[in-house]
Amino acid sequence: MLVALIIAAEIGFWILLALGLSLRYLARMPRAGLAVLLCEPLLELVLLVASALDLRDGGEPGWRHGLAAVYIGFTLTHGHYLVRWGDARFAHRFAGGPPPVKPPRYGRARALHEWKMSARAVGAAAIAAALLQGAIWFVGDGGDVDPLRMWQTRMAWVVVIALIIAASYTIWPKQPPRSARPDSGAAARECLRR
Repeated sequence: MLVALIIAAEIGFWILLALGLSLRYLARMPRAGLAVLLCEPLLELVLLVASALDLRDGGEPGWRHGLAAVYIGFTLTHGHYLVRWGDARFAHRFAGGPPPVKPPRYGRARALHEWKMSARAVGAAAIAAALLQGAIWFVGDGGDVDPLRMWQTRMAWVVVIALIIAASYTIWPKQPPRSARPDSGAAARECLRR
């Protein structure tokens, strides 16, 4: 049942996002749209309560509890980002708003963007690990908590990988193609002529 609830929460997230933005831009009801968007955290609360109740009722700690913790962590850290992403696209498409700003592609700006995304991933992993630790304490010595500890190890790997990706963009910044770069040699020659 918990897996079905995780799937329902994910589907519900996208339905609430589409409904909230539709009310905001298509129906011209911004308050109603905001109210719907503010209901999204309730999905994570329901999932958290269901997971805790499953453990309380004697459910064997397993991968589904780990997946629920990971889903909650990533939704809490990435949910607002996704809502802003969808809002920019809806505003552009249906309300005459400016085109959505794309993430930077090159140089220091791209590295900064990658560090921000990495911070979200690290935050999500930390939340998931904390929820998993809470579940381990909740189960206590009487249950097999190895599957929950395995998920904590996976969250440590998420942190390591996210930091490596961000660091790689800092150490080896992506450069624009030669055709898009300004011709610095031509600018120098022009300065010498003057």
